[in-house]
Amino acid sequence: MSSSPSDPAYQASLSEIRSAMKKRDFTGARDQASALLERRPEDLEALYLLAASQRYLGEHRDALLTLERLLSQDSGNARGYQERGHNAAQLGDTRAACEAFRRATELNPALQASWRGQALALRAQGETGAAEHALRQFQHLQKLPPELLSAASLLYERKLHKAEQLCRTFLHKHRHHPEGMRLLALVGAELGILDDADFLLESCLALYPDFHQARFDYIGVLRKRQKFAAALEQARLLKEQQGGRQADILFATQSAMVGDYKTALATYDRVLSEAPELHGVHLQRGHTLKTIGDADAANRAYHDACRVKPDFGDAYWSLANMKTYRFGEEEIARMRELEAARSTAREDRYHLCFALGKALEDRKVFDEAFHWYEKGNALKQEECRYSIEQNRRDTDLQIAHCTRELFDKHTGAGCDAPDPIFIVGLPRAGSTLLEQILASHSQVDGTLELHNVLATARRLDGRRRASEEPRYPAVLHELEGEKLVQLGQRYLDETRTHRDGAPLFIDKMPNNFRHIGLIQLMLPNAKIIDARRHPLSCCFSGFKQLFAEGQEFTYGLQQIGEYYRDYVRLMDHWDSVLPGKVLRVHYEDVVGDLAGQVRRILDYCGLPFEADCIDFHKTERAVRTPSAEQVRQPIYRSGVAQWKHFEAELAPLKALLSAEIEAYPAG
Repeated sequence: MSSSPSDPAYQASLSEIRSAMKKRDFTGARDQASALLERRPEDLEALYLLAASQRYLGEHRDALLTLERLLSQDSGNARGYQERGHNAAQLGDTRAACEAFRRATELNPALQASWRGQALALRAQGETGAAEHALRQFQHLQKLPPELLSAASLLYERKLHKAEQLCRTFLHKHRHHPEGMRLLALVGAELGILDDADFLLESCLALYPDFHQARFDYIGVLRKRQKFAAALEQARLLKEQQGGRQADILFATQSAMVGDYKTALATYDRVLSEAPELHGVHLQRGHTLKTIGDADAANRAYHDACRVKPDFGDAYWSLANMKTYRFGEEEIARMRELEAARSTAREDRYHLCFALGKALEDRKVFDEAFHWYEKGNALKQEECRYSIEQNRRDTDLQIAHCTRELFDKHTGAGCDAPDPIFIVGLPRAGSTLLEQILASHSQVDGTLELHNVLATARRLDGRRRASEEPRYPAVLHELEGEKLVQLGQRYLDETRTHRDGAPLFIDKMPNNFRHIGLIQLMLPNAKIIDARRHPLSCCFSGFKQLFAEGQEFTYGLQQIGEYYRDYVRLMDHWDSVLPGKVLRVHYEDVVGDLAGQVRRILDYCGLPFEADCIDFHKTERAVRTPSAEQVRQPIYRSGVAQWKHFEAELAPLKALLSAEIEAYPAG
């Protein structure tokens, strides 16, 4: 049970505990916190206050037990990890203290005490370089004005609107304060207002070109906006101005993002020759090798990451995510052991769970494989902020506002360029396969899952609190013809950097299915292909996939089933109000009749037939999705109905999707 601000008695109890602690009456605070927990045994704030009181009383082992209760419920509680670090340090467990303080600063980099504790612990372990870095972070925070320190802490606790208010108030008095500008930009980025974040950081660096942290953050914002060339230029400047290993790694990563894989790999290799213990660099090197299709070298890189950090869950999952790699008995036993170890961090644990699920599914041990998938999803879901209710509301709003009358009103409006081919749908529904087929055509460029339509929708929605009524899509009724042309042209201008000169290009962002109304208004001649897969195949494939980011609806069978239903409902709406606009391509049909479906897709796109589209697996291009290795092979049938091995476990999902399954025409 979390805090309940509307309960006056509860708030009064918390105030009394905090007051006792301020007066250094730690015994009284401990006893009051214990009494409150008798009434509310899972209350997070009461657990934190009890642990803090116990620490001040020297009851360090009791405090650690209290913190175990707290962190088992809220694994993202930065202050809880900070308390764990303090107690471990008092008990002389330097390694545990260092790990706890490190985790605290990962979750909330504004925690001064954790940086100081980390510096002391690292120094005690002889890690002087890392200790100096932690000390510099502590000293930087000490110099910050109190308002900005509070804003930073609120930012990392995801209290974004409070953080924004503090930053704006501070900048009103200190207009061009560099840290104030940087923090406000970070708040904007977290709120999805990337235009503002971009402008703020660009302005900050124009005023303070040596503010390296701002440049580092600017690269992150540019990357989110998929401005990869600009991000690389900033990374090059950071490398020249600041230098150091982190700047080199960032430069390598950005080089890979613009397709300069040779430079990226050479830089990673040089960094690893100097510091082979950097497990994250081995992982990034593996990802780069996977992207360019060198599966054997990628596997070796992932194994190197495991050797350097034996409990590195992401490396094991990256091996599993190759889809073609098969784990040996010893590796599976090792993963089980690591997942069960108390010292394994939660993030590593859920990566290991997904890897174990894949390893055991490959060995046809289906019941145990499902157990690991289910456990991994449960662990991952704890850190997600997905809301089924919000998803349904957004779907309802699209249906309510994107009417046939709206589209009739704007017939002939928008930017008339036919360049984009949008491939939409759910992840793991075959969209990468369709992209590879089309990108094998001489007149089509394959690009990425581009964020530009989503960003356009966000700009139209404007700045608002989560509790406020959305402006989008209702605002579409207010747009005039000239504005629609501008929106379409801006989309084309922003995406041009990803193209190689072909007349047409693919935007493979699956979530664009939500914004087909917007696409129709601003780019009426664009083509839209809906990649559709059998409901159980699609949902189960998403359930057993650990995504690098986003797609938070997949981490639970109930919510992925509800999401699929809303997706079908919205696509049915688009078919109704925009008849013939969307070409639906069923994955099972592509597997069953590749040549026929290729001709159908090319005809829809107005393209002449080319045999390379059937031999798509021979096309050499970078692929950055989980299906990268699969689309480099000929069509195979084994993936069509893998869910049937788990039919008993998927019975609730099958019941939820009964109408969608019955209506599904293929497979």
